[in-house]
Amino acid sequence: MRKYDQLVSNLKEKIESGEYSAGMKIPSIRQLAAQHAVSKSTVMKALDALEREHLLYSVERSGYFVVKTNQSSVKQDSAWIDFASSAPDPVVFPYVDFQHCINQAIDLYQNELFIYGTANGLPSLLPVISKRLTDYQVFANPEQIVMTSGIQLALSILSTIPFPNGKQTILVEQPGYHLYLKYLEKNQLPVRGIRRTEKGLDLLELERIFRDEDIRFFYTMPRFQNPLGTSLSKQEKIAIAALAEKYDVYIVEDDYLADLEFDTKRDPIYSYDQAGKVIYLKSFSKIIFPGLRTGAVVLPEELIRPFSEHKRLIDIDSSMLSQAALEIYLKSGMFERHRERMRTTYRNRSNQLVACLKNDLGAYQLGEEEPATHTHLRVDRSIPMNQLIQQLKKAAVFVQPIERHYISTYQKEPILQLNIWHVKEEQIARGVDLLKTALQQITRY
Repeated sequence: MRKYDQLVSNLKEKIESGEYSAGMKIPSIRQLAAQHAVSKSTVMKALDALEREHLLYSVERSGYFVVKTNQSSVKQDSAWIDFASSAPDPVVFPYVDFQHCINQAIDLYQNELFIYGTANGLPSLLPVISKRLTDYQVFANPEQIVMTSGIQLALSILSTIPFPNGKQTILVEQPGYHLYLKYLEKNQLPVRGIRRTEKGLDLLELERIFRDEDIRFFYTMPRFQNPLGTSLSKQEKIAIAALAEKYDVYIVEDDYLADLEFDTKRDPIYSYDQAGKVIYLKSFSKIIFPGLRTGAVVLPEELIRPFSEHKRLIDIDSSMLSQAALEIYLKSGMFERHRERMRTTYRNRSNQLVACLKNDLGAYQLGEEEPATHTHLRVDRSIPMNQLIQQLKKAAVFVQPIERHYISTYQKEPILQLNIWHVKEEQIARGVDLLKTALQQITRY
């Protein structure tokens, strides 16, 4: 066995045995090189490999740490292939890095973190967010940005405050983000849907709705839409921005997975907006921690004051500690490194998923060939969806239909969402084989 392989194997054994416990800093590169009689470059190569497997995590100028995971739960659930979960995999969370940022934030800001802050967000964070947004081709002044306790809060505020166009109805994609749809119906807000498919939106229908109906704003996920996983084309985004200007309709653009984009030329609708009609939402929950509850909203000038005033009434301000830690995380370069790891991890998983699904058996249609973290299968209507789901469950495969992603008045379609957040690369091929087997068995009867 090569010295490199021996080193990797030895380090894994120490992690699995608990000798290197969760959160523990392992010996330095110099120490490991001396202990194992190998070069520093060999040690660095081994540590990089273990970091890609999410067994170790590096902190700039501090060293390598063992990733904190619940080992018992990982082993217990390893037999299941979970294509249903839409929450990020805890294994890839930057625990140690962010813990370092929180500690540094407390030392740096001290008393400022434990009193009420400003409604728009931590003043020192806003320029950092403004600079970060330029990576997504969103050029906004810090004065246009409001930090919120997650994007869900931002959506609830936007759904409540009056808009300058004086209109009432909220237009949503169907299928669309289920929690927001549930919020709208629960609060009996005027809402109507427009169909979105793997081919995108019907722009003629969108124009008719904008022209003839009382649309306050159109809520859309142009990039890696939830639940479909599809992205709108450049031509569609340009057309949506132009229609918004022509018919005085605002666009609420939820760009929650911008950090996992593979195509650097794929810009948001915001970049094509010439009339100040696009409200841009950016979440950091999927890329860092769902529990971070920190999101950024870029607002047209006329909406900044009403949005901020309403936010103060229901939220006072978002967590100063989370914002301060996020500021340090973004400025330190840790975010960039973590984002690249996430991109690599999910790009590999998505490529494998699509490759396995390419051999179409006629029972389904693959929805997106370049998904970030999820795609969908349009299943033949002759297949009983509940029977398929139960059959897969017996085979230890979790899948989920997209029924909850529709408003109650809209016709639901037979579609399965496939998430790869919690599916390891080595599980994907087996999971797809089991899915195809279940489809074959059902179509025989």
